[in-house]
Amino acid sequence: MSERVGGTPWALIVGSSSGFGEAISLELARTGLNIFGIHFDRRSAMAHVTEVVENIKASGADVQFFNINAADAAKRAEVLNQMQEHWNQKGGDHFIKVFLHSVAFGSLQPYLSQNHDGEVTQAQVEMTLDVMGSNLVYWIQELMRRKMLASGSRIYAMTSAGGHSVIPNYGAVSAAKAVLESHIRQLAFELMPHGITANAIQAGVTITPGSSKIPGIEKLAEFAKMRNPGGRLTTPQDVASAIAALMSDKTHWMTGNVIRVDGGEDIVT
Repeated sequence: MSERVGGTPWALIVGSSSGFGEAISLELARTGLNIFGIHFDRRSAMAHVTEVVENIKASGADVQFFNINAADAAKRAEVLNQMQEHWNQKGGDHFIKVFLHSVAFGSLQPYLSQNHDGEVTQAQVEMTLDVMGSNLVYWIQELMRRKMLASGSRIYAMTSAGGHSVIPNYGAVSAAKAVLESHIRQLAFELMPHGITANAIQAGVTITPGSSKIPGIEKLAEFAKMRNPGGRLTTPQDVASAIAALMSDKTHWMTGNVIRVDGGEDIVT
């Protein structure tokens, strides 16, 4: 199927208010995409969210942010209705060029603990797998039903080395990342006939509001910096720059991958 010709391109960033999502929203706005952002923040964080939105506007992009739980099906349908209504009001043809799933919301409890009270529960595991793993599928299903994606659209989901290796207290999130990568492969297979690609982005260890909650992140970051051939940690901007390049129509034959954006960190044992 040929790449889409014409139409106003948008990015839909699920997890847009900090870390990778914030950097990618700003970078894609600078490259000419309008931005829809999904975030889930308390009132105390809204000053920063407002700052992110204003920075996106300053680049000349149209921007709409929605503060909802991305895993709530009813809220998801509601905000997608609002996005389509916004397109209708603007007139013309619009489509989601880039969809990014970057949600850091899951349990960081160990599987086993001496007194058992601190062990991860079934409910916590299932929530983590759903929010950080399978939630991607439900967004894509809804976007396809509404014809908001089109030939030339690019789907990305943030994974990590924890999807295939062990990090203390990261077990439920590690499982969610493995689930996410599996979903990316299946989506890539089913979406290729539509001219839509799906890839996972494996960033190196990065200090973000989400990663800062991982117990022992300081030691993990120190070790990652020591072994990274680039001599430093990955930054959200490293990932944002990569996605801005990867969204090119010239990458239409790249799909179903886990693409490392880590300065070579994961190849060093």
